[in-house]
Amino acid sequence: MSSEEGVGGLPARLRGLGLRPQRHRGQHFLVSEAILQAIVAAADLGPDDWVVEVGPGPGNLTRLLAQAAGRVIAVEVDPRLYEVLRQDLADCGRVIPVLADARRLTPSQMLQAGGDPTGRHPYKVVANLPYYLTSPLLRHFLEAEVPPDLLVVTVQWEVAQRLAARPPQMSLLAVAVQFYGEPEVVRKVPAGAFYPRPKVDSAVVRIRVRPPEARPHPDPEAFFRVVSGGFGQRRKQLRNALAQGLGLSSEEVARALRTAGVEPGRRAESLSLEEWARVTDALSQRNDEGDGQVLRVR
Repeated sequence: MSSEEGVGGLPARLRGLGLRPQRHRGQHFLVSEAILQAIVAAADLGPDDWVVEVGPGPGNLTRLLAQAAGRVIAVEVDPRLYEVLRQDLADCGRVIPVLADARRLTPSQMLQAGGDPTGRHPYKVVANLPYYLTSPLLRHFLEAEVPPDLLVVTVQWEVAQRLAARPPQMSLLAVAVQFYGEPEVVRKVPAGAFYPRPKVDSAVVRIRVRPPEARPHPDPEAFFRVVSGGFGQRRKQLRNALAQGLGLSSEEVARALRTAGVEPGRRAESLSLEEWARVTDALSQRNDEGDGQVLRVR
């Protein structure tokens, strides 16, 4: 994109290339210079930083990222936009376009495509995420063997509020993201900042990723087995929801909850991550009949 066109000329530019945003891919491109600059600022980039950008589209954000970071690995699933990106940024050696579905590549494979043979170079994720892929892509990076140090993503406004929620308004999504990182809403993004204009507002969210030793519990599998059981029947009291979700008796669950310092009559959305960790430990302890069995958390 030439400097004369600017991001505001995107609609005309796409028409000139014979391209239309594809709804089935959730393509809504940011065209607000102020928002694009705010995203780059939120990522706190320096010349040594590597960035993975998912869904760069025509490259509005990509070029700004390349001006601030040392390398940008731009993963685009749409072959049409990949070609536009590759041609327009051919003069920018810091940008490595990759034609792929980001869900089908591990972060390590993305880093290898960007030039790191080990696939373990520290990196940040900066992206305008398609609404329908927000949760899968967040999990894809946060749960990866090589997670990012930081994510700065544009998501639907209501999703942003859920990500940053606190008790008693927690959700399974909030617990899942906050287990791995600390989300904060940087700013609201009006629908008019996109082309084509979506039906809802968005938000820029920054997630600072926790090192493994700083996570609320050392065993993610056990932790999320319990949390998923608790949220499986949200309208039920915790003792009943966990009993049904984990295949335990309500009496066993009630004892474990009291051991964890959690009232059995509470509901899942009221628990903090620290309380979920204590509940996980209590459900994994030997029962108080002394028969040497561990409460099974299936």
